[in-house]
Amino acid sequence: MSTAPGAPDDRPTTDPSGTDAAGTDAADGGSGAERPTTTAEGSALADLEGLVGEWWTLAEVAEHLDLSVSQVRRLVADRDLVAVRRGKPRADCVPRALADPEPLRRLRGTAVLLADAGYSDAEALRWLFTPDPSLPGTPVEALRAEHRTTEVRRRAQALAF
Repeated sequence: MSTAPGAPDDRPTTDPSGTDAAGTDAADGGSGAERPTTTAEGSALADLEGLVGEWWTLAEVAEHLDLSVSQVRRLVADRDLVAVRRGKPRADCVPRALADPEPLRRLRGTAVLLADAGYSDAEALRWLFTPDPSLPGTPVEALRAEHRTTEVRRRAQALAF
């Protein structure tokens, strides 16, 4: 659908998180229907259940951080947090390890590098929570350690090649 320059466009506006102003997934035209997942993304979601301990909904993150849900959505859009849709009913959820006791401040740069490498949010979380014996531990644990951020980002950057 194209419109003339300067003509109003009645498509819903979206933010970088892929949700429209009503908070529905823009990939489905805002109908509220579930966005289909790719095979790799579906596999990553299945793997996450065994890798990530506890999950929080955006409302739970908001309550814990004393923020509004819209402010938490902004943290997700800015990649200060990474969320995936999961559970019944489907809801955006964040691994507790990324938000407790506060948002992992060194996550943003790593999340951007993973997105630039073509990773979906589910695939990025799988990578972040998969143990790496050379770190040692997981990339998330290494990001929590002050002196390991550069090494984690170096590995994330290498994934793009």
